Amino acid sequence: MGDHEVEALLRVADSCLVLAQRLTGWCGHAPALEEDIALANVALDVLGQARGLLTRAGELEAAGRDEDALAYLRDAPDFRNLLLVEQPNGDFAHTMLRQFLFDAWAVELWPELASSTDPVIAGIAGKAAKEAAYHLRHSAGWVERLGDGTDESHRRMLASLEDLWPYAGEAFLDDDVDRAAAEAGLAPLPSSLLAGWRARVEAVLTESTLPVPPDPWWQRGGRQGRHTEQLTRLLAEMQVVHRAYPGARW
Repeated sequence: MGDHEVEALLRVADSCLVLAQRLTGWCGHAPALEEDIALANVALDVLGQARGLLTRAGELEAAGRDEDALAYLRDAPDFRNLLLVEQPNGDFAHTMLRQFLFDAWAVELWPELASSTDPVIAGIAGKAAKEAAYHLRHSAGWVERLGDGTDESHRRMLASLEDLWPYAGEAFLDDDVDRAAAEAGLAPLPSSLLAGWRARVEAVLTESTLPVPPDPWWQRGGRQGRHTEQLTRLLAEMQVVHRAYPGARW
């Protein structure tokens, strides 16, 4: 397996891992107990997806790195996650819109990965596709409730949309890594997922009485290792115990 294919796998795995870490910040802080549990379950799902893909990436890389080494012993420039998922939680509206934009991408991605030429990746994706469908129903429902709710909730959703929209399109920008993975049958071209994502997002935003923003110059670089300072802070928290006690076992 070539370096490009492993890199493509890390782009999905890292996005799931970083999002899981962000969502755990809501544990004990969500606006209702039911939502506290729901967000924790979503975090566990995407963490499981990350673990499976990181393990497979380590196997294909054949450099002796397991899922823990890939998660805890890489610095920010070595991560390949979408910039969208490293954005801070903000308020509940901000978190749910970020989740919705991610979920609308995930429900397009996982069914395609389920047809991967790598049977391990295909198996991970088959399970993840079912989880992503639930996640999308949950996040889309909240976007609609908040967007078409009170004046205050609508205002907060508008502010979140303005903040997050420039990061939403990075997932669909092809480069040489993506093209190599697609040629190998490992993963789809990101650009092939755009039409489905756009149709889904525009439908929910319209139902939520929220405007569909014009496409900006999409923020990019996360999938190539160029991140905001937010990722450095997130990794410092996520990796501190493992780095303080290297090799420790529970």
